[in-house]
Amino acid sequence: MSASAEEVPVLIIGAGPVGVTLANLLGTYGVQTLVVERSPAVLDFPRAVGLDDEALRTFQATGLAEEMLRDMIQNVPMRMYTARKQCFAEILPSTREFGWFRRNLFSQPLGEKTLRRGLARFPHVQLRLGVELVALTQDEAGVSASLRDEVGAERQVRAAYVVACDGGRSTVREMLGLPYEGRTHPAKWVVIECDQDPLDAPYTALHCEPARPYVCLRLPYGLRRWEFMLFPGEDGEQMLAPDKVRELLGRHVADPSALNVIRARVYTHNSRVAGRFVSGRVCLAGDAAHITPPWIGQGLNAGLRDAFNLGWKLAWILQGRLRPALLTSYHDERHAHAKAMIDLADTFGAVLSQRNPLLAWARDRFFMAIRGVPAVRDYVLQMKFKPMPRFVQGVVRNSGVAARDALVGRMFIQPHVERRRGGAEKLDDVVGARFALISWRCDALADAPPSLREQLARLGCDHYLAVRSRSAGNEAGSPMPAQPSGTVVEDLENGLHLWFQGKDVDWVLVRPDRFIAAVGRVGDAVMELGAFCEAVLPPADATPAMHAAQAGGTAAQLSRVGAEALAA
Repeated sequence: MSASAEEVPVLIIGAGPVGVTLANLLGTYGVQTLVVERSPAVLDFPRAVGLDDEALRTFQATGLAEEMLRDMIQNVPMRMYTARKQCFAEILPSTREFGWFRRNLFSQPLGEKTLRRGLARFPHVQLRLGVELVALTQDEAGVSASLRDEVGAERQVRAAYVVACDGGRSTVREMLGLPYEGRTHPAKWVVIECDQDPLDAPYTALHCEPARPYVCLRLPYGLRRWEFMLFPGEDGEQMLAPDKVRELLGRHVADPSALNVIRARVYTHNSRVAGRFVSGRVCLAGDAAHITPPWIGQGLNAGLRDAFNLGWKLAWILQGRLRPALLTSYHDERHAHAKAMIDLADTFGAVLSQRNPLLAWARDRFFMAIRGVPAVRDYVLQMKFKPMPRFVQGVVRNSGVAARDALVGRMFIQPHVERRRGGAEKLDDVVGARFALISWRCDALADAPPSLREQLARLGCDHYLAVRSRSAGNEAGSPMPAQPSGTVVEDLENGLHLWFQGKDVDWVLVRPDRFIAAVGRVGDAVMELGAFCEAVLPPADATPAMHAAQAGGTAAQLSRVGAEALAA
């Protein structure tokens, strides 16, 4: 590579919602980042529409959740209808354990614009449009990339790490020769979006009609989307002709000719997952790593989980807070869950898009029969069928106590707390972009030696949180031992009290992506926290600048920026 090659710690290929969310996270963590995208503008296609509570928690970490909500409809139910148009299931989770509603609808083009605007907050993050990747090589010290702009000029970039967020037809994945295993579903779908919504139906509806299965849902700003299954012999492009679109909509609206179609496209559903999410210094995220049929609305959400899991690990490695070898934990923690979501979507699709009238009748009779069973109804209504991420290996500490290890690797709850009376805050906003040691009515570090506190500080956990029960009126809250180095907050909604009481633990170590890294009782805090730090921290003599040099000499100046971001 020539001496004039541009150097950057992280290069992201692809500026879709996953790539730009990752860039916002890296910006928040203080990491210099370059994002390139071959399309000159946000694609105005009908694409993802659903965001769950985990996705909103990710946006919260970037400081963009409230801006994203401005173009979103929250808490939208999903209904499933039989061939005779009877509703046999409604999904509307009441839980907000992670701080947000579980089902929310948005328009992806609007969301992408908000995420791109968010990058302007970070002088150390650049977005370059109309730029494509033409070559990629890597060695032990870094990754070399050749980029070409719209006028054909090529530029060389040397990065410590590269993340491929360049979609299902990923150029990076193909250059690496990584398998993309799975299948392409035979049926295609016509997706149509119209404005001036003619229906009073504020929900997502899955119509399981053998004559032609379809989906109908309301979107923000008076938009409505229809998705119709195509049959063998129907040409997708011909079905987008105005007369065919009116024919498809004619059974569902009084006057289809009055609708203004603003977006229409033919899609093929795929169920695929890459063999590996990490190859040397290159990682795959979003559709480049896995692609999911849209039946349960988890395609984009799965990609955002990738971004949250990967972003802090890249930052911590570059800043000397995490062993570089632990980059592979991204694959260990994300691959199995991504595959589980694909399998669930496949099952939903097979059941709900059944075209055989006899099998559809049997399906409808079964679902109508079980909807009166309270346990089954609650299982469906609260989306308990959704596989929740749980890491049994990776950047986690298993103590050998089964009841406690069952908590490790799961996302921690996010209730509201108070640092001062009348100042309710979401827990993540109090914690910030760091590791968090949260103790319940105790000081988990009361007997900790200075060496452990130094280790926690190196980890990015230099601010501790002690929680006590909510006080009433002028009364003091639950007793709290002195904890000079920590912040005492009150459990405003009793959520933390119930969680700690039910789990029989005194403290929890939460990662920057809000997953539990370790838990325990006061008596084992020093041993468990010390063991975790020993397992994940680089050697004490490996400074952030040394790590930057080992990563290709591209990030020495970032250790200071990252430390300032964590301390903010």
